[in-house]
Amino acid sequence: MIDKNSPIPIYHQLEESIKQLIESGQLKPGDALPSEREYSEQFGISRMTVRQAIINLVNERFLYRVRGKGTFVMEQKFEQNLQGLTSFTEDMKARGMEASSKLINFEIIPADAKLASALNIQEHGPVYKIKRIRLAENIPMALERTYISANLVQGLTSEIVKNSLYYYVEETLHMKIVGGTQVIEASIANKEEVKLLEIPELSPVMIMERSSKLEDNTVFEIVKSTYRADRYKFMIDLKRF
Repeated sequence: MIDKNSPIPIYHQLEESIKQLIESGQLKPGDALPSEREYSEQFGISRMTVRQAIINLVNERFLYRVRGKGTFVMEQKFEQNLQGLTSFTEDMKARGMEASSKLINFEIIPADAKLASALNIQEHGPVYKIKRIRLAENIPMALERTYISANLVQGLTSEIVKNSLYYYVEETLHMKIVGGTQVIEASIANKEEVKLLEIPELSPVMIMERSSKLEDNTVFEIVKSTYRADRYKFMIDLKRF
């Protein structure tokens, strides 16, 4: 509703009204919005006021415009808190979404010098190399490449890694994963990422490299993940010391 007697600007009231429809699910990703003329007639306000509200929502990435077709609701990004270490499955479950994995490759390889150093194992030691596409509601979200010492995590199979790797490690092997270190950088998707993540060429992506540890400080895994920048954002709380 628009209250013309309110001290709150009318364009801002319209913005908030549209946001509420999006956040409540009444307007879904891909839905087309009424035209500026329709909003103007519905609320008895100027088209310039409507245009200002729409422009602001486009800038805030709630909406996007297609020339000659109209204005549409944008897919909202998933926000991942960087202060806790959770698996992709746990992260999606907390959002009430169904997580799944598409296994691209599962093999045991000899560790080269760099990988052996990162995992703190002997060079040429056996390492699981796992490549998976991580999906939420069957939509590709990330391409994940994981390296784990085969001597540390025994009994791993392709069937296990199609589901939650962390669940197997903690609930079946009774190893406690306690933390890790992550490095994040921006990049442009390569040909493989474009294909597997089903995104346009030259799409921006976020590369996250993580080293996770067990409670005895043993390095458990090295993971390099490519996240779709159009579907993910990262958040961290900062404190001034």
